[in-house]
Amino acid sequence: MSEVVRLERHDVVAVVTINSPPVNALSAAVRGGILECVKDAVAVSGVKAIVLTCAGRTFIAGADITEFGKPPKPPGLSEVLLEMENSPKPIVAAIHGTALGGGLEVALACHFRVATRDAKLGLPEVKLGLLPGAGGTQRLPRAVGPELAVRMIVGGDPISAADALKNGLIEEIVEGPAAGGEAFARKVLAEKRPLRKLRDDDSKLAAAKADRSIFTNAVAAMTRRARGLEAPFAAAAAVGAAIDLPFDDGLKKEREGFLKLVASDQSKAQRYAFFSEREAAKISGVPDGTKPRKVERVAIIGAGTMGGGIAMSFANAGIPVTLIETGEEQLKRGMGVMQRNYDASAARGGIPADAPAKRMGLINGVVGLENVKEADLVIEAVFETMAVKKEVFTALDKFAKPGAVLASNTSYLNIDEIAEATLRPQDVLGMHFFSPANVMKLCEIVRADKTAPDVLTTAVSVARKIAKVPAVVGVCDGFVGNRMLAQRGKQAEKLLFEGALPQQVDAVVTRFGMPMGPFAMGDLAGLDIGWRSRKDRGIKSEIADALCEAGRFGQKTGKGYYRYEGGSRSPLPDPEVEKLIDEMLQRLGRNRRAVSDEEILERMIYPMINEGARILEEKIAARPSDIDVIWLYGYGWPIYRGGPMYHADIIGLKHIAERLSFYARETNDPSLEPASLLKRLAAEGKTFASLAQTAKAA
Repeated sequence: MSEVVRLERHDVVAVVTINSPPVNALSAAVRGGILECVKDAVAVSGVKAIVLTCAGRTFIAGADITEFGKPPKPPGLSEVLLEMENSPKPIVAAIHGTALGGGLEVALACHFRVATRDAKLGLPEVKLGLLPGAGGTQRLPRAVGPELAVRMIVGGDPISAADALKNGLIEEIVEGPAAGGEAFARKVLAEKRPLRKLRDDDSKLAAAKADRSIFTNAVAAMTRRARGLEAPFAAAAAVGAAIDLPFDDGLKKEREGFLKLVASDQSKAQRYAFFSEREAAKISGVPDGTKPRKVERVAIIGAGTMGGGIAMSFANAGIPVTLIETGEEQLKRGMGVMQRNYDASAARGGIPADAPAKRMGLINGVVGLENVKEADLVIEAVFETMAVKKEVFTALDKFAKPGAVLASNTSYLNIDEIAEATLRPQDVLGMHFFSPANVMKLCEIVRADKTAPDVLTTAVSVARKIAKVPAVVGVCDGFVGNRMLAQRGKQAEKLLFEGALPQQVDAVVTRFGMPMGPFAMGDLAGLDIGWRSRKDRGIKSEIADALCEAGRFGQKTGKGYYRYEGGSRSPLPDPEVEKLIDEMLQRLGRNRRAVSDEEILERMIYPMINEGARILEEKIAARPSDIDVIWLYGYGWPIYRGGPMYHADIIGLKHIAERLSFYARETNDPSLEPASLLKRLAAEGKTFASLAQTAKAA
């Protein structure tokens, strides 16, 4: 027998158990082991039924990611599934944990499926820019109907065991996978149930065959937010083939779609993003075996937009949190905002109807900093000025218990300076959440000069527990994300001085794939926030400052770079802004010129890449891929472009360096001169990715 798949006989039932930790991925050894064990079980005359199950914490959780991008090894998954489906003896898939991707495709090739109550079942390949390539797009619609199949395949999100039972994907919910699977197999034999091959059962396709709108409406709903992505539409077309074509012809269409996607630039970028996210959780410079501190109680200081969003993130993960304000009025306002957010989410069907009460029940709103005393982790989310931050951290020395992790949610300020306000700088670090904090996935973990290794591992561990993507960075103005964003902001304002208008710049950036342009984003965030922060740091931004001085703070005042009518969030070009820009240019004795979209795009993207190179030089970020993770999950960089540093490698560093030098001369802006790292890599014909490879070799 295979080392990772074993066959045991329990009189008339053969149990095939996969044991390939940690997630029983479908490696060549696992595929070969399943094939061998199924063939052997079929060949034994006394065996009447077969149960396929897994040891450890999960059923097959998907493909073996270490095989990605390498020549395929036999046997192919489709060969294994065909052998299982054609078994003359019933095969029962007994699922626990997660059955994802190829794991669910294996289960779909079985004649029956049972699952434990906590199991999740899904086909998330679309999130890697792919579609299921082993019959998932053909068998799942036959199991659950095209409508739910579209939701699972085009959306990529798994469903619960309860939903799987309700929709016919599984036959029963069982207590334990192996025992439950075996008991169900004996029931199949006792009741002489016929084998159900999904390939031969078109009954759940009938409604969509009669009324195509069932399918097309489901596709429209799931692709509404898929702007720029190829995989969701290819996946939808493959599901459509299940409705329109015989099973084997549908399989061919699915395979064609899979092979096209797997070779596409988009899927390569999305797979890179997947690996980069996993890599970002690895902390450089921390001794192996460093354990996180125990975090059972969390306190958040400040019930404003950020504090409330962070509190919701903990409550969403089932973690109790104490939310602290300086006064009853501010606390009441903050609690009310969270309640309304939860109620709105429940009304949309985003969370269960009873979730708002349960989650609000985990948030204890109180007045007074002394209420941090029981917290293992304290997150400060007060106003973004150094004086206020220092005042809070000085007070934490008095109230926080020894060993508590003290985190600041600052987006720009020097964590080393904040840490100096305490007598325990080793316990201090930054945890920079992104707004809205209950939605955005990124958390920049800022390592200060004296941050203890176990404090760093604690912050990373906590971030992952609340479903955030952590990326560890060093101390500098704006850390990684905002430091790079500042370069884009600087060029955006310069473009206004040269003749571009906010709506042209924003249109170029959104066509590239960003969710918003810099000017619409500024209006959404509130121009007054940046204005106050700039004044605190002695920085000027002439046009933005002039708008704020005129009371144009963005959406909240109905006017910013754009105008917003009747409470609408839709930005409308405003002649008053164009007039303000013209008057400023006249005062400076400058003339407007026509600025091409190509120039706008290069000046929006290349200076950020250049700043990323400086960040790597200074070791503020450990890896180019960490920078990409920050931009993918904190700033809405289109995932199909892989992140700014990945995108730079695709374009070519030599071209980027040349264009930056050109703009430095043309605009008389020395800050645009290529960073020394960028120049060196360009001269050597290398990529940013080569830095990560060198680091691994070292």
